Amino acid sequence: MTINCKGNLIDLSTPKVMGILNVTPNSFYDGGKYKSDSDFLNQTEKMLSEGAAFIDLGAYSSRPGAEFVTEEEEINRILPIIAVILKRFPETLLSIDTFRAQVAQKAIENGAAVINDISAGLLDKNMLETAAQLQVPYIMMHMKGNPNTMQSLAQYEDITKEVTYYFSERVSAARALGINDIILDPGFGFAKTLEQNYELLRRTDFLSVFELPLLIGISRKSMIYKLLETTPQNALNGTTVLNTIALQKGAHILRVHDVKEAVECITIMEQLC
Repeated sequence: MTINCKGNLIDLSTPKVMGILNVTPNSFYDGGKYKSDSDFLNQTEKMLSEGAAFIDLGAYSSRPGAEFVTEEEEINRILPIIAVILKRFPETLLSIDTFRAQVAQKAIENGAAVINDISAGLLDKNMLETAAQLQVPYIMMHMKGNPNTMQSLAQYEDITKEVTYYFSERVSAARALGINDIILDPGFGFAKTLEQNYELLRRTDFLSVFELPLLIGISRKSMIYKLLETTPQNALNGTTVLNTIALQKGAHILRVHDVKEAVECITIMEQLC
Protein backbone atom coordinates (compact mmCIF):
# COMPACT_ATOMS: atom_id res chain seq x y z
CA MET A 1 0.00 0.00 0.00
CA THR A 2 1.54 3.29 -1.11
CA ILE A 3 0.75 7.01 -1.38
CA ASN A 4 2.33 9.50 -3.78
CA CYS A 5 4.00 12.47 -2.08
CA LYS A 6 5.72 14.93 -4.43
CA GLY A 7 6.37 12.19 -6.96
CA ASN A 8 7.75 9.72 -4.43
CA LEU A 9 5.86 6.61 -3.47
CA ILE A 10 5.66 6.19 0.31
CA ASP A 11 5.33 2.53 1.24
CA LEU A 12 2.86 2.09 4.10
CA SER A 13 3.27 -1.68 4.36
CA THR A 14 5.49 -0.76 7.31
CA PRO A 15 3.54 1.78 9.41
CA LYS A 16 4.80 5.34 9.52
CA VAL A 17 4.76 8.08 12.16
CA MET A 18 3.35 11.57 11.68
CA GLY A 19 4.70 14.09 14.17
CA ILE A 20 2.38 16.86 15.37
CA LEU A 21 3.61 20.46 15.24
CA ASN A 22 0.96 22.96 16.26
CA VAL A 23 1.28 26.56 15.11
CA THR A 24 -1.41 27.58 17.59
CA PRO A 25 -1.46 29.24 21.02
CA ASN A 26 -4.32 27.06 22.31
CA SER A 27 -4.00 23.42 21.33
CA PHE A 28 -4.91 21.04 24.15
CA TYR A 29 -1.38 19.70 24.76
CA ASP A 30 1.33 21.84 23.15
CA GLY A 31 -0.48 25.10 22.43
CA GLY A 32 1.87 28.07 22.61
CA LYS A 33 4.91 25.86 23.25
CA TYR A 34 6.65 26.90 20.02
CA LYS A 35 6.99 30.66 19.66
CA SER A 36 9.94 31.30 17.34
CA ASP A 37 11.39 29.96 14.12
CA SER A 38 14.13 28.25 16.12
CA ASP A 39 11.52 26.54 18.31
CA PHE A 40 9.78 25.12 15.24
CA LEU A 41 13.04 24.09 13.62
CA ASN A 42 14.34 22.42 16.76
CA GLN A 43 11.16 20.43 17.21
CA THR A 44 11.04 19.50 13.53
CA GLU A 45 14.66 18.31 13.68
CA LYS A 46 13.91 16.30 16.81
CA MET A 47 10.91 14.55 15.25
CA LEU A 48 12.69 13.85 11.97
CA SER A 49 15.74 12.46 13.77
CA GLU A 50 13.48 10.21 15.83
CA GLY A 51 11.93 8.74 12.69
CA ALA A 52 8.92 10.81 11.69
CA ALA A 53 7.95 10.28 8.04
CA PHE A 54 5.56 13.25 8.08
CA ILE A 55 5.23 16.48 10.05
CA ASP A 56 1.63 17.64 10.54
CA LEU A 57 1.27 21.43 10.81
CA GLY A 58 -1.90 22.91 12.25
CA ALA A 59 -2.71 26.60 12.66
CA TYR A 60 -6.31 26.30 13.90
CA SER A 61 -6.97 24.36 17.07
CA SER A 62 -9.83 21.88 16.68
CA ARG A 63 -10.29 21.27 20.40
CA PRO A 64 -13.83 21.96 21.71
CA GLY A 65 -14.37 25.63 22.44
CA ALA A 66 -11.20 26.84 20.72
CA GLU A 67 -11.26 30.43 19.52
CA PHE A 68 -12.30 31.21 15.96
CA VAL A 69 -9.44 31.95 13.59
CA THR A 70 -10.01 33.71 10.29
CA GLU A 71 -8.85 32.13 7.05
CA GLU A 72 -6.38 34.97 6.57
CA GLU A 73 -4.92 34.47 10.04
CA GLU A 74 -4.61 30.72 9.51
CA ILE A 75 -2.72 31.32 6.27
CA ASN A 76 -0.51 33.96 7.88
CA ARG A 77 0.36 31.56 10.67
CA ILE A 78 1.13 28.53 8.52
CA LEU A 79 2.96 29.79 5.43
CA PRO A 80 6.00 31.27 7.21
CA ILE A 81 6.51 28.04 9.16
CA ILE A 82 6.31 25.97 5.96
CA ALA A 83 8.97 28.21 4.42
CA VAL A 84 11.28 28.02 7.43
CA ILE A 85 11.04 24.24 7.73
CA LEU A 86 11.50 23.50 4.04
CA LYS A 87 14.46 25.87 3.79
CA ARG A 88 16.27 23.93 6.53
CA PHE A 89 14.84 20.47 5.81
CA PRO A 90 13.82 20.52 2.13
CA GLU A 91 12.92 16.81 1.94
CA THR A 92 10.37 17.03 4.75
CA LEU A 93 6.88 15.78 3.93
CA LEU A 94 4.56 18.36 5.49
CA SER A 95 0.92 17.57 6.14
CA ILE A 96 -1.41 20.55 6.59
CA ASP A 97 -4.13 20.15 9.20
CA THR A 98 -6.95 22.34 7.88
CA PHE A 99 -10.58 22.08 6.82
CA ARG A 100 -10.34 25.15 4.56
CA ALA A 101 -9.69 24.73 0.85
CA GLN A 102 -7.86 28.02 0.39
CA VAL A 103 -5.50 27.29 3.29
CA ALA A 104 -4.81 23.83 1.87
CA GLN A 105 -4.15 25.22 -1.60
CA LYS A 106 -1.77 27.93 -0.38
CA ALA A 107 0.10 25.40 1.77
CA ILE A 108 0.51 22.87 -1.04
CA GLU A 109 1.58 25.59 -3.48
CA ASN A 110 4.27 26.56 -0.96
CA GLY A 111 5.67 23.07 -0.63
CA ALA A 112 3.44 21.01 1.65
CA ALA A 113 2.68 17.45 0.53
CA VAL A 114 -0.52 16.24 2.25
CA ILE A 115 -3.92 17.66 3.23
CA ASN A 116 -5.30 16.55 6.61
CA ASP A 117 -8.98 17.55 6.82
CA ILE A 118 -10.92 16.88 10.05
CA SER A 119 -14.21 17.41 8.21
CA ALA A 120 -13.72 15.18 5.13
CA GLY A 121 -14.79 18.11 2.97
CA LEU A 122 -18.02 18.87 4.84
CA LEU A 123 -16.96 22.23 6.32
CA ASP A 124 -15.78 23.74 3.04
CA LYS A 125 -17.64 22.85 -0.16
CA ASN A 126 -14.50 23.53 -2.20
CA MET A 127 -12.17 21.22 -0.31
CA LEU A 128 -12.64 17.97 -2.23
CA GLU A 129 -12.40 19.70 -5.58
CA THR A 130 -9.26 21.53 -4.43
CA ALA A 131 -7.64 18.30 -3.21
CA ALA A 132 -8.47 16.66 -6.54
CA GLN A 133 -6.91 19.50 -8.50
CA LEU A 134 -3.78 19.47 -6.37
CA GLN A 135 -3.44 15.66 -6.62
CA VAL A 136 -1.95 15.20 -3.17
CA PRO A 137 -2.79 12.58 -0.52
CA TYR A 138 -5.96 13.53 1.33
CA ILE A 139 -6.68 12.49 4.91
CA MET A 140 -10.39 12.49 5.67
CA MET A 141 -11.56 12.26 9.26
CA HIS A 142 -14.89 11.29 10.78
CA MET A 143 -16.60 14.07 12.71
CA LYS A 144 -20.11 15.39 13.26
CA GLY A 145 -20.79 19.10 13.18
CA ASN A 146 -17.79 21.35 13.79
CA PRO A 147 -15.29 21.71 16.65
CA ASN A 148 -17.69 23.92 18.61
CA THR A 149 -20.74 21.67 18.25
CA MET A 150 -19.30 18.17 17.91
CA GLN A 151 -19.44 17.16 21.58
CA SER A 152 -23.22 17.68 21.62
CA LEU A 153 -23.65 15.35 18.63
CA ALA A 154 -22.22 12.12 20.07
CA GLN A 155 -25.33 10.01 19.56
CA TYR A 156 -25.04 6.70 17.70
CA GLU A 157 -27.03 3.49 17.49
CA ASP A 158 -23.96 1.63 16.24
CA ILE A 159 -20.88 3.84 16.05
CA THR A 160 -18.81 1.48 13.90
CA LYS A 161 -21.63 1.04 11.41
CA GLU A 162 -22.25 4.80 11.22
CA VAL A 163 -18.55 5.64 10.83
CA THR A 164 -18.28 3.02 8.08
CA TYR A 165 -21.31 4.47 6.28
CA TYR A 166 -19.85 7.99 6.62
CA PHE A 167 -16.60 6.91 4.99
CA SER A 168 -18.44 5.05 2.27
CA GLU A 169 -20.18 8.27 1.28
CA ARG A 170 -17.15 10.54 1.63
CA VAL A 171 -14.78 8.18 -0.21
CA SER A 172 -17.32 7.93 -3.03
CA ALA A 173 -17.52 11.72 -3.26
CA ALA A 174 -13.72 12.04 -3.29
CA ARG A 175 -13.28 9.31 -5.90
CA ALA A 176 -15.88 10.92 -8.15
CA LEU A 177 -13.74 14.08 -8.28
CA GLY A 178 -10.54 12.16 -8.97
CA ILE A 179 -8.77 12.08 -5.58
CA ASN A 180 -6.44 9.11 -5.82
CA ASP A 181 -4.67 8.81 -2.47
CA ILE A 182 -7.22 8.75 0.35
CA ILE A 183 -6.35 8.07 3.99
CA LEU A 184 -9.03 7.38 6.61
CA ASP A 185 -8.97 8.76 10.16
CA PRO A 186 -11.74 7.51 12.52
CA GLY A 187 -11.55 10.78 14.46
CA PHE A 188 -11.03 9.69 18.04
CA GLY A 189 -12.26 12.39 20.39
CA PHE A 190 -14.38 14.14 17.76
CA ALA A 191 -18.13 13.85 18.45
CA LYS A 192 -17.51 10.75 20.53
CA THR A 193 -17.81 9.97 24.23
CA LEU A 194 -15.05 8.17 26.08
CA GLU A 195 -16.95 4.89 25.83
CA GLN A 196 -17.64 5.40 22.12
CA ASN A 197 -13.94 6.04 21.47
CA TYR A 198 -13.01 2.69 22.98
CA GLU A 199 -15.83 0.88 21.21
CA LEU A 200 -14.62 2.31 17.90
CA LEU A 201 -11.00 1.39 18.65
CA ARG A 202 -12.03 -2.18 19.46
CA ARG A 203 -13.64 -2.45 16.03
CA THR A 204 -11.34 -0.23 13.97
CA ASP A 205 -10.21 -3.19 11.89
CA PHE A 206 -13.67 -3.14 10.27
CA LEU A 207 -12.41 -0.16 8.25
CA SER A 208 -10.06 -2.48 6.35
CA VAL A 209 -13.06 -3.13 4.07
CA PHE A 210 -12.13 0.10 2.22
CA GLU A 211 -8.63 -1.17 1.45
CA LEU A 212 -7.28 2.33 2.18
CA PRO A 213 -4.53 3.50 4.54
CA LEU A 214 -5.68 4.10 8.10
CA LEU A 215 -4.40 6.95 10.26
CA ILE A 216 -4.90 6.80 14.02
CA GLY A 217 -4.55 9.94 16.12
CA ILE A 218 -5.01 9.27 19.83
CA SER A 219 -1.91 10.97 21.22
CA ARG A 220 -2.49 12.26 24.77
CA LYS A 221 -6.23 12.67 24.13
CA SER A 222 -8.96 12.82 26.75
CA MET A 223 -9.98 9.21 26.09
CA ILE A 224 -6.68 8.40 27.80
CA TYR A 225 -6.19 11.00 30.48
CA LYS A 226 -9.83 11.14 31.63
CA LEU A 227 -10.00 7.36 31.93
CA LEU A 228 -6.76 7.32 33.92
CA GLU A 229 -7.72 10.44 35.90
CA THR A 230 -4.55 12.28 34.93
CA THR A 231 -3.54 15.05 32.49
CA PRO A 232 -2.38 15.26 28.87
CA GLN A 233 1.14 15.86 30.18
CA ASN A 234 1.05 12.50 32.00
CA ALA A 235 -0.67 10.49 29.24
CA LEU A 236 2.35 9.19 27.32
CA ASN A 237 2.20 5.68 28.75
CA GLY A 238 -1.50 5.38 27.90
CA THR A 239 -0.80 6.76 24.43
CA THR A 240 1.83 4.09 23.85
CA VAL A 241 -0.57 1.35 24.92
CA LEU A 242 -3.28 2.57 22.54
CA ASN A 243 -0.81 3.10 19.68
CA THR A 244 0.21 -0.54 20.06
CA ILE A 245 -3.44 -1.62 19.92
CA ALA A 246 -4.00 0.63 16.90
CA LEU A 247 -1.15 -1.12 15.07
CA GLN A 248 -2.75 -4.47 15.88
CA LYS A 249 -5.99 -3.13 14.40
CA GLY A 250 -4.31 -2.21 11.11
CA ALA A 251 -3.05 1.38 11.51
CA HIS A 252 -0.72 2.53 8.74
CA ILE A 253 0.09 5.96 10.21
CA LEU A 254 0.31 7.00 13.87
CA ARG A 255 -0.22 10.73 14.39
CA VAL A 256 1.59 11.61 17.62
CA HIS A 257 3.27 14.23 19.76
CA ASP A 258 5.97 11.76 20.85
CA VAL A 259 7.70 10.34 17.79
CA LYS A 260 10.42 8.23 19.42
CA GLU A 261 7.96 6.19 21.46
CA ALA A 262 5.65 5.63 18.50
CA VAL A 263 8.54 4.46 16.32
CA GLU A 264 9.52 2.03 19.06
CA CYS A 265 5.97 0.63 19.05
CA ILE A 266 6.21 0.02 15.32
CA THR A 267 9.67 -1.59 15.60
CA ILE A 268 8.48 -4.02 18.27
CA MET A 269 5.25 -4.86 16.45
CA GLU A 270 7.14 -5.48 13.21
CA GLN A 271 9.44 -7.89 15.03
CA LEU A 272 6.42 -9.88 16.21
CA CYS A 273 4.96 -10.19 12.71
